[in-house]
Amino acid sequence: MTKKYANLAMVYGILAMAAGVFYREFTKFQGFGGKTALSVMHAHYFLLGMFFFLVLMLIEKSFAFSDERTGKILLVYQIGLNIAETAFLARGLFQVTMQQLAKGLDASVSGVAGIGHILIGVSAVMLLMQIKKAAAREDDRKTGV
Repeated sequence: MTKKYANLAMVYGILAMAAGVFYREFTKFQGFGGKTALSVMHAHYFLLGMFFFLVLMLIEKSFAFSDERTGKILLVYQIGLNIAETAFLARGLFQVTMQQLAKGLDASVSGVAGIGHILIGVSAVMLLMQIKKAAAREDDRKTGV
């Protein structure tokens, strides 16, 4: 599993860099100097993508927490992360091109981002519970209980 986590970290690192370049170049091309949701995509992909999977790789090396449920949990995590990023992209494109959104569409974009964050949160808690159980098993093994 550590190789899989390393590969996912690399993918999200590349996505983070691409999001940063897109933000910089798209806003420059459009002559936009204000705040935009595009600016958070870079940090989200670095922290919730690359850094997250690098940390999981290290934890897996220490506690071997992964089991048959881990893949499903991580799939939900990645779906949530990419849903949130897609909502940030949509919001940012509307902001930079200065398109006014109808109230319903504006609320929908915010709702989609919220759903993505909920999926990230729930799956992160489930992973933490798995890690906690693995750490307890490791402690029991070391103390001979």
